[in-house]
Order: sequence, then structure tokens, then C-alpha cells
Amino acid sequence: MRRLATPEDLHAVFTLYMHEKVVPYLGYDPMPLEEFRPIYQEMLESRRFFVHELDGRIAGFYRATRYPGRVQHVASLGTLAVDPTLHGKGVALAMVSQAIDELKAAGVKRIELCVESDNVPGLRFYEKLGFQREGTLRKFYKRAGDVEAIDDHMMALLFD
Repeated sequence: MRRLATPEDLHAVFTLYMHEKVVPYLGYDPMPLEEFRPIYQEMLESRRFFVHELDGRIAGFYRATRYPGRVQHVASLGTLAVDPTLHGKGVALAMVSQAIDELKAAGVKRIELCVESDNVPGLRFYEKLGFQREGTLRKFYKRAGDVEAIDDHMMALLFD
């Protein structure tokens, strides 16, 4: 089940975000809870940050942002993660499929996202859903401790 994140979700979201198998593919390096709190507050205030629950606990989350004006037919998916203990159990498919269906029903004709070049499972997952690579942001994504930045692939899913 998908719902807007709430202040009460902070600890569950923080724990998942900072998981060693998740944090490399999200926008911030590992940090203490107190540093994460304002980031989470901004996500809440956007009213675009959703959690996906399974059996009463947070199984994943994502942000869906629809652009304004001439690009109001376009939405961006990001800050997307699934609890690693639930990988391979269909959570990502259910969560992303629901997001796609809701965006499409709201009139979105294009959904875009970025995937790090070293996130091979993520690239395969989005390609299976019909997303296509549209370009590469070369040496765009740099994690703390890495010597070099890696490429980020722009991907999009288009509807008629």
C-alpha cells in the first residue's frame, strides 16, 4: 500500500535510506539521524514523498514529482529504494507499477529517472518495465570516498 510519508516514518525511512545496500544509490552519503532530519522534512513538505507498506511496515519509498507549465505531462521518479531484506519478493515491481499507473491516470505521458551506471540490477529492472536509456550524464554521481565520479543514465518511459 502506498501513502504519503509522515513525520512518524522518520526512523524507518532513515534506517532504510542509510542501509549499506541502499545508500550508495540515493542522493546523500551516510550521515547521522540529526543531519538527515532536515532532508526528511524537505521531502515531507514536498508532499511528493511516498512510502510503500507491506505487512504494516515500510518496505520502500520514492518521490514522484510532476513538473509545471509546458512540461506538466512529465513526472520524475527518484529517491527510490526497497528494503534489501525484501529484494526479489516483488516489492519494487508492485511499488513502481502502482506509481506508474497513478501517474498515467493523472495524465502523465512521460516518466523519467536517473540510474547510476554501477546499479546493474536497477538498470535491468527499469528496462524490464519499458524505460529506455536516453542519455548519459558523464562523471555525474560522486560518492564520498570514491576517487572518481561515475556516470548516471537518464531513462524514460513514454505513454501514448
